[in-house]
Amino acid sequence: MGELLTQEALTAFLQVIMIDLVLAGDNAIVIGLAAAGLPKEQRNKAILIGIIAATVLRIVFAAATTQLLQIVGLLLAGGILLLWVCWKMWRELRTSHAEETDAAEALQDQDLNADGTVAGTVPRKTFGQAAWQIVVADVSMSLDNVLAVAGAAREHPTVLIFGLALSIALMGLAATFIARLLHRYHWIAYVGLAVILYVALEMIWRGYQEVSPFIGL
Repeated sequence: MGELLTQEALTAFLQVIMIDLVLAGDNAIVIGLAAAGLPKEQRNKAILIGIIAATVLRIVFAAATTQLLQIVGLLLAGGILLLWVCWKMWRELRTSHAEETDAAEALQDQDLNADGTVAGTVPRKTFGQAAWQIVVADVSMSLDNVLAVAGAAREHPTVLIFGLALSIALMGLAATFIARLLHRYHWIAYVGLAVILYVALEMIWRGYQEVSPFIGL
């Protein structure tokens, strides 16, 4: 327990919390947007399936990723992948306010913009189409989340375990609330993006130091 009292561990701890908050909310928004094109009676079912799938995938990826990052070269690869995550997040943060509102309306099942509809501007789709979009998003974002937490926790196993458990808990219990929070306070997502970018660059640097003896640098 004493390892948590060091400055390095506390910094990693705070980074992990911010990563979990932002990525859980981001995942929920993507799920909400995918489900927004469904009729009301199917929408909540699709959102529930999406959140359960994301929770299960985080558990599966957590078990595998923490072991894989011990392999020389995969830390560097993970850092590069997180850079791609940062680019995706940046693009998502630049999406139109209308899309964000549609996702928030679907998640909350409320007419937030008072236009008489819930997510009324989203093109209609079948349950199968929405489910496929949600599964693809869940696989990608769950791996992103686990990689970012593992990278931020570094050599602190207690922080790593806490971060992965918090990620699973937030996705399973509070994802919709966090998505609503990010929709209202947009700056939180930008802070999270900055933290993930820092973790990605640090993983790339540490990964480079790992592989450089093997490639003669």
